[in-house]
Amino acid sequence: MASVTLTALRKDYAGNAVIHGIDCAIEDGEFIVIVGPSGCGKSTLLRMIAGLEAVSSGELRIGERVVNKVEPKDRDIAMVFQNYALYPHMSVYDNMAYGLRIRGLAETEIRSRVDKAVAILQLQALLDRKPRQMSGGQRQRVAMGRAIVRDPQVFLFDEPLSNLDAKLRVQMRVEIKQLQQRLGTTSIYVTHDQVEAMTLADRLIVLNGGVAEQIGAPIELYERPATLFVAGFIGSPAMNFLEATGTGEAAVTLAGGVRLATAGIVPAGAAVTLGIRPEHVLTAPDAAVPLTVELVELLGADSIVHGRLPGGAALLVRLPGVSTLAPGALLPVALPATAQHLFDPASGSRMTIESTRQI
Repeated sequence: MASVTLTALRKDYAGNAVIHGIDCAIEDGEFIVIVGPSGCGKSTLLRMIAGLEAVSSGELRIGERVVNKVEPKDRDIAMVFQNYALYPHMSVYDNMAYGLRIRGLAETEIRSRVDKAVAILQLQALLDRKPRQMSGGQRQRVAMGRAIVRDPQVFLFDEPLSNLDAKLRVQMRVEIKQLQQRLGTTSIYVTHDQVEAMTLADRLIVLNGGVAEQIGAPIELYERPATLFVAGFIGSPAMNFLEATGTGEAAVTLAGGVRLATAGIVPAGAAVTLGIRPEHVLTAPDAAVPLTVELVELLGADSIVHGRLPGGAALLVRLPGVSTLAPGALLPVALPATAQHLFDPASGSRMTIESTRQI
């Protein structure tokens, strides 16, 4: 096991930067998830750590060793791919043993390592099967087993659950987390699924256009997003964003004249983007703001209400249980100051309001 340190790590293609100077110190045994939309550079960053993409500038360390110029086979990492990458003509046992044979390990050592991985992943009944005889979840277990037998310093996962159905993704997500906790191996995992990211990670790296918008624990990013992008990407349903104007007091005004109290003084006339999560919008008969219901999504345990505020701004509200609200109904809502997030619409950065209190 080892730490992984990225220092001003950058990747350029023909003079165009796709990874913009990322800094992150990944601790020994930590589970880091790189998350972001398609095309943000997350797989490129993972491939740079693996040695499959050259580093344009900056420094990459695995443990105490700088590995910028080190070949992938010499980095002591193991990678699990999205498409499993199993040898179709080999049995499960031979798929897991092949890499060890190439390295010249004795057959007794190979058998010991494979047996250990098979026991961890419960693959005993599948050892003689070929990949075509297995389900997607079973193939993914074999791919993870092939990585485990390497006993690497670092595991790299490149969207390993993308090809599985929703139920199996949940099951495999739990198994990967339990596996990492059992082995204690430093792990770096790429996904575009923010639910996967939130449930797996010790810390998240949120990428946007090759830039690390924020690095931190999942709950930290949920409760205190540093930018509009992070606020909108983390959380399901996504955070509501409302355009507002400061009043010079502890309040802002929305389009349509709705006035909302804030946690501190907002300069008069200042443009503000106010964010609030659907689950933090309160409803009560005496709430001051009327929401006109347009659509209700019934999810069973929750209902998602889509509505419009006076002035036309859209707002989502998450309600517990099954809602009987019909389109056209008025739902009184409150947007408590303690649950609000204020952002500068020009820079997208979280605002520090005049009272000096961070919100």
